[in-house]
Amino acid sequence: MARRSGSGCSRTLLAPPLALGILLVSAYGAYGSLGEVLSAIGLELNNNAAAFVLAQIYGGLPYFVLSARSAFEQVPVETEEAGRTLGACAWQIFLRLTLPQAARGLAAALAITWVRVIGEFGIVLVFSYFPQGIPVKLFINLQNEGVDSVYTLLWVLLITTLPLPLWCVMWAGRRGAASH
Repeated sequence: MARRSGSGCSRTLLAPPLALGILLVSAYGAYGSLGEVLSAIGLELNNNAAAFVLAQIYGGLPYFVLSARSAFEQVPVETEEAGRTLGACAWQIFLRLTLPQAARGLAAALAITWVRVIGEFGIVLVFSYFPQGIPVKLFINLQNEGVDSVYTLLWVLLITTLPLPLWCVMWAGRRGAASH
């Protein structure tokens, strides 16, 4: 199985957050094609938690895909070929050879994506305007009450955001030390 570097796909993954928010409104909003279908079955993606989560997924997915792709590209093809030579099926090769070797890069991808998702502002503001989301709430408080009013919420954001990336870094470090 030869690997290809398909940069065309990579270029289409990243777009400005405000543009993605507008595209999500166009597709999933009340007058979008998917939005109308969802509305017909009683689901709405507007100013609610579901829209908030969808906005975060759209905001973070490109970062994970690009980082994970890079992690998988770093796995030597010879390792996978050796697995095939020894009679392993594609799933065995993936689970026992490719995935463990890409694990450090995948941990970094998860950390980067998590921080990006938790801090997503542009897409959330345009698509789901969900003021209970910390980034939007920070912005509202900053605009209405000034910088002194946001420090508590800022600490909540940091306490919510930082544990997973720190764990990923520590886990990846232990993984790297174990493989040497």
